[in-house]
Amino acid sequence: MAPLPSLAEIEAAKALIRPHIRETPTLRWPLLEAGLGCELWLKHENHTPVGAFKIRGGLVYMDELKRREPHTRGVIAATTGNHGQSIAFAARQNGLRAVIVVPHGNNPEKNAAMRSLGAELVEHGREFQEALEFSRKLAEQEGLHAVPSFHPWLVRGVATYGLEMFRSVPGLDAVFVPIGLGSGFCGIAAARQALGLGTRLIGVVSAHAPGYALSFEQKRLVEQPSTTRVAEGVACKTPNAEALDLVLRHAHEIITVTDDEALLAMREIIAATHNIAEGAGALAYAALKQRRQEWQGRRVACVLTGGNASMAMLRAALDQPG
Repeated sequence: MAPLPSLAEIEAAKALIRPHIRETPTLRWPLLEAGLGCELWLKHENHTPVGAFKIRGGLVYMDELKRREPHTRGVIAATTGNHGQSIAFAARQNGLRAVIVVPHGNNPEKNAAMRSLGAELVEHGREFQEALEFSRKLAEQEGLHAVPSFHPWLVRGVATYGLEMFRSVPGLDAVFVPIGLGSGFCGIAAARQALGLGTRLIGVVSAHAPGYALSFEQKRLVEQPSTTRVAEGVACKTPNAEALDLVLRHAHEIITVTDDEALLAMREIIAATHNIAEGAGALAYAALKQRRQEWQGRRVACVLTGGNASMAMLRAALDQPG
């Protein structure tokens, strides 16, 4: 297992991505805090050029790939959206062909966004795992470099948002962060470790995609089918073994959030901040609401990991009874 990146490595990644991504804001929203009884800071990763945190890892990964394998002409990745946008954006910046495989029925706005970034979109399978397996076959057939959804280079890039957040808001007692395949959580863990902080790290998953929660509970890799209809960004059936090892070492707790709770959290974030959170992006706030009694009078952050919700999902969120 590769170690988490050092502070120097995260700083170098920050310098690499800064021409493409400004520091995203970490803000307090009084309306969102109302009723929580704690000081809440929201890290707005919905403010990147692709509307999600993953762009940071994509840029670092593609830079490493170009330097280590300069003859690479194209890359391929499987995704439900934000990872694919990240790879498409970074590939275009580096002059590489990008092929992205998504499952049938994927978020149509995310598909359109990937195409707009120059990606060749392929639809295959009913879920992410089937799209991933097909992408590996295509990689061999077409001589493309297969970009994984979890990798130390991705974590190094993603860790930059953790560095920004911890430096922007000192003295955080806890950070709530969604877990899909794990790069977002591991990035926060890397920044926390690099800065020598004691902040509690609380992972959040969908109750309808509980693989990481079950694995955390049983201290071993547990597969579980994903049935979430809201939080496609964390629709993980099979936890990544390397990511899970880091989650087991650095997470203090993992909380599950239902689809209805995620939809209500989306609605409340829109109403209080006029920012859009996609289903996965609203999980951290939804989990804090669940556990608000535990965090009375404390300083807490929630990571809004992405804002790429479909129009249909936004309508469902706005119709959610409060």
